[in-house]
Amino acid sequence: MTGAPEGFTYRVRKNGDIELLHHGRPAGVLRGRAAARFLADVEQDDPQELMARLTGNYRHGNERVARNHPRNRGRQA
Repeated sequence: MTGAPEGFTYRVRKNGDIELLHHGRPAGVLRGRAAARFLADVEQDDPQELMARLTGNYRHGNERVARNHPRNRGRQA
């Protein structure tokens, strides 16, 4: 299926928020306790996997193709 997550980066904003980026595009923002916890965890865990997990199910680019698949044609999204 897919390999390990890649292409994630993060930057710390002036106000302390953490902006998560996937291939340079915004994928999420962490604020407050979540941002502090992220900064502590990113040193211990695999940063790519951690950021992929925090951003949830980001778009993979196959949504349009999957919608037209025969098994999904009758479903409403």
